[in-house]
Amino acid sequence: MRLLLISNSTNAGDTYLNHPKEEIKSFLNGVKKVLFIPYAAVTYSFDEYEKKVQNRFDEFGIEVDSIHHHKNPKKAVQEAEAFVVGGGNTFRLLKMIQQFDLIEALRFKVLDGTPYVGWSAGSNVACPTICTTNDMPITEPDNFSAFNLVRFQINPHYLDAHPDGHAGETREQRINEFLEMDPYCYVVGLREGTMIKLESGTIHLIGPKPARVFKKGMEPKEYHPGDDLDFLFE
Repeated sequence: MRLLLISNSTNAGDTYLNHPKEEIKSFLNGVKKVLFIPYAAVTYSFDEYEKKVQNRFDEFGIEVDSIHHHKNPKKAVQEAEAFVVGGGNTFRLLKMIQQFDLIEALRFKVLDGTPYVGWSAGSNVACPTICTTNDMPITEPDNFSAFNLVRFQINPHYLDAHPDGHAGETREQRINEFLEMDPYCYVVGLREGTMIKLESGTIHLIGPKPARVFKKGMEPKEYHPGDDLDFLFE
C-alpha cells in the first residue's frame, strides 16, 4: 500500500500545492494519469477544482482526470492508475463517495497497490472515520466511516494556538474528547506544511514540523521526521 497524506494544500502566503509538490512528483513517478476526486469542493465547481490541480500537475507531466466527468464513477475507480483526493469539506466529500458507492472499490484498489494522494479532507477520508476532521457538518453522510486505509486518525491543519480572549476548546481538547469515545485509537495532529508517507509497510513524517500524537491514557508526544512511527499500525 502506498499513501501520501498531506495536512494542507497551501501554506500561508504560498502558491497552491507548492509545499508538497516535490513529494507528490516523486511519489507519483511513472504515473501518467490520476483519477481526481473533487467532491469536497463547496464554494467552487468541480471543473474549477480540476483545472486548479491540473495547473500544478502539468509540472509533473501528469494528466488529471476528474471523476465527475465519468458516468460510471465506480468503473473509473476500478480502472484508475492512481488516486488524488482534494481538500474542502470532509462531510460533503464522504457523502458523495458514499452516494456513488466508492468506499470498497477504492479501498480494494489502494490495498492492492494503487497510489493514493490526499490533502486535508482527502487525508481525513483515508482514516477509519472522519471523526477528527475540523469541518462543519454542512451535509449529512450515511455514517462517518471512511476508506479505513490506516488504523489511526488524522487531524489535519493541527494547531497548538489558543488565542488570547478565546474561551472555546483548543484542538487538543477536541481530540481528547474524541479519545473518550474511541480510547484505543491513535490520533496524529498533522501540522500545516507536513505529510505522512506510507510505503513498504513503513510510515515516514515529512516536513519542517513535528507531528503530535495522542492516545487515551498517554501523554501527547511530539514526533519528528526520522522518528519511528510504525507503532501506528498497532
